[in-house]
Formats: sequence, C-alpha cells, structure tokens
Amino acid sequence: MGDMGDKEVTVRTHIPLEHLGRLLEGKHENPFEVLGPHVVEEDGRKLLSIRAFLPHSKQAWVIDLAHEGVPRPMRRIHPAGLYEALCPLNGQQPQYLLRVAEEDGKQVIMHDPYTFPPLLTDYDLYLLGEGRHWRCYNKLGAQLRTVNGVEGVNFAVWAPNATSVSVIGDFNRWDGRCHPMRKHIPNGFWEIFIPGLKEGDLYKFQIRYHDQVFEKADPFGFWAEVPPRSASRVFNINRYQWHDQEWMEQRKKRNWLEEPISIYEVHLGSWRRPKDNPTGWMNYRELAHELVDYVKKMGYTHIELLPIAEHPLTASWGYQVVGYYAVTSRYGTPEDFQYFVDYCHQNGIGVIIDWVPGHFPKDGHGLRRFDGTALYEHEDPRLGEHRDWGTHIFNYGRYEVRNYLIANALFWFDKYHVDGIRVDAVASMLYLDYSKGPGEWLPNEFGGRENLQAIAFLKLLNEQVHLQFPGVLTIAEESTAWPGVSHPTYQGGLGFSMKWNMGWMNDTRRYMHKDPIYRKYHHNELTFSLIYAFHENFVLPLSHDEVVHGKGSLISQMPGDWWQKFANLRLLYTYMWTHPGKKLLFMGSEFGQWHEWNYDAQLQWELLDWPTHRGLQRCVADLNKLLRREKALHEVDFRWEGFQWIDCHNWEESTLSYIRRGKDPNNYLVIALNFTPVPRWEHRIGVPEVCEFEEIFNSDAEIYGGGNIGNCGRAVSEPIPWHGFPASMKIVLPPLAGVIFKPRRDRPSNTLAEKSPER
Repeated sequence: MGDMGDKEVTVRTHIPLEHLGRLLEGKHENPFEVLGPHVVEEDGRKLLSIRAFLPHSKQAWVIDLAHEGVPRPMRRIHPAGLYEALCPLNGQQPQYLLRVAEEDGKQVIMHDPYTFPPLLTDYDLYLLGEGRHWRCYNKLGAQLRTVNGVEGVNFAVWAPNATSVSVIGDFNRWDGRCHPMRKHIPNGFWEIFIPGLKEGDLYKFQIRYHDQVFEKADPFGFWAEVPPRSASRVFNINRYQWHDQEWMEQRKKRNWLEEPISIYEVHLGSWRRPKDNPTGWMNYRELAHELVDYVKKMGYTHIELLPIAEHPLTASWGYQVVGYYAVTSRYGTPEDFQYFVDYCHQNGIGVIIDWVPGHFPKDGHGLRRFDGTALYEHEDPRLGEHRDWGTHIFNYGRYEVRNYLIANALFWFDKYHVDGIRVDAVASMLYLDYSKGPGEWLPNEFGGRENLQAIAFLKLLNEQVHLQFPGVLTIAEESTAWPGVSHPTYQGGLGFSMKWNMGWMNDTRRYMHKDPIYRKYHHNELTFSLIYAFHENFVLPLSHDEVVHGKGSLISQMPGDWWQKFANLRLLYTYMWTHPGKKLLFMGSEFGQWHEWNYDAQLQWELLDWPTHRGLQRCVADLNKLLRREKALHEVDFRWEGFQWIDCHNWEESTLSYIRRGKDPNNYLVIALNFTPVPRWEHRIGVPEVCEFEEIFNSDAEIYGGGNIGNCGRAVSEPIPWHGFPASMKIVLPPLAGVIFKPRRDRPSNTLAEKSPER
C-alpha cells in the first residue's frame, strides 16, 4: 500500500487506507470499523478478516474456537503493531481468542474487545439526548458486565467534540492506542467493552481534541484513588446487601415537616482521628459505630455530612467536587460508606449529605473542558466562572448536563439510601450576577439577573427526587429572600422540602456577640425572624460556616467571662431549640470547642474532662430529647398556629416569652428567656389558663454548669390577666438563661381563667 507520512504499510491488507491512517493517528471515531472481525472478499471467496492493534506485541495469533482452538498466526501489517488474519467463514458468529507475545516476553491470551456489542441501546441514547435518562449511572462510566459468558467492564463517556477517546489504565500500560472507543452518532457518547478487567482496576479516559491530548477521570466513576492521585477505579456498586428495609419502608410514609429534626453536621475527616494515627482518617465503618453511638447519646435525629463526593483538595472540605458519583476514597470504599448509611438507619438515624451542583473546580483531570471544549460549563466566563471560588458554573441549559446532575442526586438516594441532600450555594445558581460586578455577567433573555436555566433545573430536580423517592428531604442553602424556595413547584416555588434560615442565623449571632448591657438597643434582631418565620419551611443552622475564617468557635464568640460565655451559649441553644424551625448544629459546638474548626485535626474531645463542657454537652442532649418528646416543639414548625408571642416588647430587660403549640392547641409549652446576667426574680408573664406549670427545662441548672437559679420545678398561674392572656404567673428568670414550662392540668390548681381586660 502507499506511503502514510513517516509510516509505511509493508503488507497487503483489506483495511481501507483512510481508516488505517485515522486509526494509527488516534483519530478514528469508530475503531470497530477497522478492528475485530470483518467479512471480506478475496479471489471470489468470502473470508473473515480478524484485525487487532497490539502496540506492545512482538507476535500475535488467532485461536479459532470453532476449529478446536488451533492457533493461526496473524500478519503484522504495520510496524506500529497492527495485525490481521484471514480465516475461513463458517457462517457462525466468530468465536476466537487472541494470543499475544508481548515485548517483555510474556504471552497473554485474551478476548478481542472489538467483538462485543454495545451496552447503550437506541432508547438509552434517545433519553440521554433528551436529558431524561434518570438512571444513566447504570449505563455510563465503568459497568461490570458479563457478555456471552465473558466477564469484563463496559466503559461509556460523553465527549461529543472529541476527535477520539480511549480507555487507559494499568491493564494497557496507560497507552491510548490500545483501547480506542466507538462513538455513537450524533449524541457523542463513546463506548467499549474490555473483557478481563475486574473490580479495583485503575483507569482514565484519554481524550484527543484535534492536536491536544489529555487524561480525564471518569465523570460517572464510582470510586477513585486517594488524592492527590486521580485515576478512577472500577467498582461493583450493586453488591452490598442492605439491612435497613424497615427504615426504608417507614421513610416513604413519614412527613418530616411534622416530625422532630435535629441535625448534627459533621466533617468526617476531623470529627475523630485514629488513636494510633492522629494525622490519618478513620474508615467509614469505624466512623459508623463511633458516630452513631454518640449521636444516639446526644439525641440527634439526623447526621449531615459535609460533601463526601470525591474532591482533590482536602482543604476545600469537599465543596470542590471532581467525582460526583464517587464517594471519597479518603475514608474507604463505596461499600464501606453503604455500611455507614445502613448502620445509621438500623439505629434510627437519618443521613443527609451536602451536594454541590453550583460549581466545579478547574483541576485538569476533572470536568473542565472535558472534551477540549466547554462541555459542562459555559464558554463565556461571564456565564461560566465563579471568580471568587476559582471554579466553573455548570451550563444548566444543556440537556446532558442537567441529566448528569439530576441523575447524580437520584444516584445517592438509590445506591446509598441517603435520606436527604442539602444543596449548597443555591443563591449562586439563581442569580447571574452573583458576586459579580458590572460587565462581569450577562443578563437573561428578558434582561433580568435571574438564571432561568438554573431555576428550571432546580424545579425539575426537586420534582424528580420527590416523585422517585418519597419521604426524602431536599434542603436549600439559599441566603437571599428568593420567594417560595420551599414551596411546591405547582405553586410557583422551587420545590425544596426546606430552606436554611440564614437571616435568623446572622441576626441571632450578631445579637449574641454584643455585651448584654447593649442588647436592649438591638432587641429587634431577636424578634425580626418571626415576621418571616412561616414564609418558608426553615432549618435554623449554626453550621461550619459560623466557626471558620477567623470567626472563632461559638463559645469564643460569646461575650463575658468564662461563666457568662457558657451561660450565653446555653441560652442561645435554648432559644434555637424552642424557635420555630428544624435544627442544625455543627460538630464541636455541642460541647463548646474553644478552637476554630480545623479540617486537618480532630475535635477537642479532651475538653470534656471539664465540667463546664460536659454540662453544655448535656444541655444540648436534653434539648434534643425535649424536642423529640414534646410535640409542641416540632409538630407545627412552619405555621403561625404553632407559635404565639407572650411578650416580645420587653427590650428594656432584654427578655422574651412565647408559646409553642402542637397540632392540638391545648398541647403547648411556655418559654421565657433572659438575655442579661441580671436575675428577674418576680417576672410576670401571661399564660392561657390557671393551673400548675411544671418547669421541664432550665438552662441555668447546676447539671449544665449553671447557677441553679429557678422555680423549684414549678410555677402556679393566677386569674390575673396579663399580656392579653386571661391568666398569668410570676416566675424566676435566671441570668443569661431560658426556662420552659408545661401545664399540668391533672394538678388540683387547674381552673380556667375568665377573660378580662389586660392589666
């Protein structure tokens, strides 16, 4: 055959010249047209031409299984390692193996990858193109598969603009010439089945875009090397045997909006470290037992994990994700994490994960310019870049990108049985001008700042999650006043189950930072949250964001001396646990860690040797148990019927008092809070009836490290109208503390008060 640049074909072959050139140059979109078995004509006879590209070989044979496995030598038709053998055509499906003598002297017998049919069907490709293949993670990436009795791995990846794509790994010396993939036209999904590969094998995709060649981790990979290494690993995600059937069945029927939710937010790498290796990480299975025991002791209902999808930079805490389908290998295997969730469920603990669809990092092995073009992101940096974070913004208007993200959310519910996702940085998705100055962003088609494509994406995400997995939660971290974040999409909302109440968090922290002598001038910062408390289904967060970047820990943020710091923090938690809304507290804050959170070291567990820290920890545990036990604190968190002010105007003394009610309006609690270090010895508050009220909680109790000032366990109301109520009672309000009362109608003092004008 003719000359091909500096390569010359020295042996006659049936391979068309144009195909041969593209194959050898690594630019062929469908190597199946060249390699594998092909029917050809020679001298009027039909023969089977078997071709193989084996760049690391010295010699190759075809073992014809239809003819007693007799080896047939293959002709080396190109010096680069291209072989061909002509075999008789027997009318049957070709059945053969390849025997290869490699350069190092080893001999290998293998199946030919170019004889196997694709896994992706026309229907798969149609759904992928439409952006509605919600279980695409069962087809794309690396799927362990058995074809005609042959075990191996099916690889599939989306790279529509690539010139060619190959699978590389230890199994082929990371040589992109060995396993070029077939491209499905017009979708741009590439695919190949490689026989003989097994779980744990390392791989990447080598992608050629014209003259550029680069290596990418698998966007659908289930497992990866421990960073800073970046290859993907083959894993059988479907092997684990679950034991949480009872939890999963009950979850479908639960209405979490009316149930107690107290979330313990955890960064797995710094909650605890191994005793024998303080710089290392614990395994998911070890963490499961220690963390669940602790969470049960503390009374939390849920664990929320900072992002556990694979991320290259540990210092990002998981918020710069590269492997959206890979649980981070820092703490073990995907099966280890499945065990973690399973064990939580068996012990009645729900699992929420942070999920980051708002942006992705620019690491070379990740999604950035995946096929040589802006595939997952926008080409224009005014649409596709977060300069503050050094990351790219997803192109939510592209069907395949939308499909990738929504299927990923469903994947965590499906394969890992998680109970909720907390969606990070929703505000950055909703606004085109988020953290951008003039000229740094582009308006939408109507000239506005709203990201219409992201809004449509979030609505579709929530619809699919709630449709396919009833009983799970989607929680938005959304820091603006965007209306209807937690309202159903059919009412014009975004469809989230709940939303973090960032306004409450900021106002409350700002108030609590102030010396009590000045708090009376900022009383509205406490009461303002009730103006909008029922506009959304709110979660009250004191999260990791409140204890980093120089803010200090929560205990160090409190004013006053040692005693006042702890009293203030117990008071803050009492206010938080009795305020409408579900609760979230970051790890370490429950026992008063002094240091600002450090992702690279475990919590200061040694502080629990001190009674003050143990007392704070017990205070939080008792608040959690109270939240679970008292329906008035959790049944009606998102409607006015569950809350009533008693007195919100006493700014001079910096006190608050209010009622929390359950569905049954007669099931209520009375809460009174004192935000100054001055005891209020005869503090009168209005109440709905004359009866005895049991003091069921006092944050100043001695067991919590307080001064033990209180009401000796009870207070009795009188038929004296006060604060618009028909009765009232005098109570002792301890300094920097909160007390909670519950009516006891079975006591002899019970008499309904007659209504009369307020005194």
